[in-house]
Amino acid sequence: MELNLQPLAQCCFVSGDPFQEGERVVSHLLRSASLEITRYDVGEARVQDFQPEGTIVCSWVHPYKPKAKEENTEHTLKLTAENLFVTLADPLNEPTPENTRLMQFLALMLERKRLLRPKGRNQDGTANVYEHAKSKLRYEVPVGELDPEFFLAVQAQLSVLVGSPETSEVAVATAPGNEPVPE
Repeated sequence: MELNLQPLAQCCFVSGDPFQEGERVVSHLLRSASLEITRYDVGEARVQDFQPEGTIVCSWVHPYKPKAKEENTEHTLKLTAENLFVTLADPLNEPTPENTRLMQFLALMLERKRLLRPKGRNQDGTANVYEHAKSKLRYEVPVGELDPEFFLAVQAQLSVLVGSPETSEVAVATAPGNEPVPE
């Protein structure tokens, strides 16, 4: 999964006021009716005035930090599964049920690709700890129930990002009456 994404804005989408270093910013990924994925950055104080036109895929809260001059903006414009995981798993971001579910799914996918290494559970057992292979940073992902409802919810979230398939294999496989027939 790879998408082109706008970098963090320097001013609030709602008010037009420039962000100040350390100000809390709510970033939203939206899918418009034309199927474009767009990022909107809104100052936390103005988020109640944000009227999105489209479907919100996910959002996260983070402190504003002006980008460094030497930062490779072309690389950061590409939203990959790895970049999205690192963004959502940042300890400064406040978790939401939607983000947590997406983070859990991305952790499974990135573990399979060996971009994340499982390191067990945290001390209180509420989160799985993963080490990012490139940066060696550790991220905690809340433990969740990986049942069919979980995967249906993730499928719905991802279909907003990449479009929905003609038929849903997961939905068909888990629909009542579609139990496996013994041979």
